Amino acid sequence: MPRTTGSPPPGWTDPDCPVARTLDLVGDRWSLLVIRDAMDGARSFTEFQRRTGIARNILTDRLRKLAAHGLLTQRTAPSGRRQEYVLTDAGHDLFPVILTLRQWGEHHAFGPDEAHSTLVDQHGAPVPAIALTSTDGTVLDADTTHVQKAR
Repeated sequence: MPRTTGSPPPGWTDPDCPVARTLDLVGDRWSLLVIRDAMDGARSFTEFQRRTGIARNILTDRLRKLAAHGLLTQRTAPSGRRQEYVLTDAGHDLFPVILTLRQWGEHHAFGPDEAHSTLVDQHGAPVPAIALTSTDGTVLDADTTHVQKAR
């Protein structure tokens, strides 16, 4: 979505909070699963529906919303016979979000011996856990950061 200037559009949950605005755009499960699958190569309506199991009307709504907010774009498929959906730069920028959700799920949503998919790099090695640090190397978490409110 392009950056806005001046007043935010009506309907934002919390117009001054980047987390709230992001959730307004992609905060439902279907939107994030569509983004996840687009990152994994899904392009057609049929592919998204098959991979997610989402109802056609909900998928239609999510694809329109994601395209309207600049996370996906439609283009003619190479066959020339249908439209396909591809991630925009803004959609690609959600990769760390999807990765963080994946890693949280691997750690907290599965039992110790429960099988799950694994994200691997181009060499087939598992993607390492994300560790956020400040410029001086301090580990960042909820105890070492705070929100500075807009004025």
